[in-house]
Amino acid sequence: MAAPQDFNDRMLSLGLARVAEQAAIASADFIGRGDEKAADQAAVNAMREQLNKLDIAGVVVIGEGERDEAPMLYIGEEVGNGSGPGVDIALDPLEGTTLTAKDMPNALTVIAMGPRGSMLHAPDVYMEKLAIGPGYPTGVVTLDMSPKERVLALAEAKGAKPEEVTVCILERPRHEEMIAEVRSTGAAIRLITDGDVAGVMHCAEPGTTGIDMYMGSGGAPEGVLAASALKCMGGQIYGKLLFRNDDERGRAAKAGITDLDKIYTRDDMVTDNVIFAATGVTSGSLLPGIKREVGYMTTETILMRSKTGSVRRMTYRNPTR
Repeated sequence: MAAPQDFNDRMLSLGLARVAEQAAIASADFIGRGDEKAADQAAVNAMREQLNKLDIAGVVVIGEGERDEAPMLYIGEEVGNGSGPGVDIALDPLEGTTLTAKDMPNALTVIAMGPRGSMLHAPDVYMEKLAIGPGYPTGVVTLDMSPKERVLALAEAKGAKPEEVTVCILERPRHEEMIAEVRSTGAAIRLITDGDVAGVMHCAEPGTTGIDMYMGSGGAPEGVLAASALKCMGGQIYGKLLFRNDDERGRAAKAGITDLDKIYTRDDMVTDNVIFAATGVTSGSLLPGIKREVGYMTTETILMRSKTGSVRRMTYRNPTR
């Protein structure tokens, strides 16, 4: 029996960038066309096709859903050609299907890869999330703090007034009290309609995006993807699973989670070095969207390796005929 192969993140990273690029290119025809499902399906098909060309024995741990609700890229699906190292894969073939359908900013294709067993198998439930960028002491903000306390603590650590802090929050009725409390401090809020992986990533580049902190509840699988990005970019993220009923608690049990009250740190969600790629579909504060000109389509991809802390931005000009 052959010995297990090492996870060569350097060699695999360019292949991962191609996976994100092709998913974005496939969804390009659906930008602004109002059909979320068609946009998502196109991205899923392209991402799966490209993954199966890679020299990996991959397992999707964060994907399109359980096997009975997602025909492709479902949780537990094996991908790759089977000839390389065993890897965990977290993906969102189109983060922001609504954003794509409506041609609104910040739609991305997102994928992360790490050695087998390195990523939290997060069930498809909500997660309370709190994230900040690099350069702060560990625990300067915590999930135990109220929204107001978080803003005041971060402002003090930043050496700034609360009015100089900007928080990113998903615009949902469940966040109305949180939004009011954050605004009571004088802090600014950037509300986003969808796409909380991008929302968390904004914290890691406050000089570019103007975002200092992300807070609120969203999908737990997206929390693991966001943690993968911050593992590469630097920054802190805390997550706590939220359960609305016994069915959701059952999903956690199925995923092997026994402590339902655990607060996960970035390194709990992603325990080893990972590579992460995201390609812009519609233009946003992290990445420009797909550009078309006669005979060509141009994408931009951010490709990151946590092992080296490298962040590479790649422009791909692809002939369309």
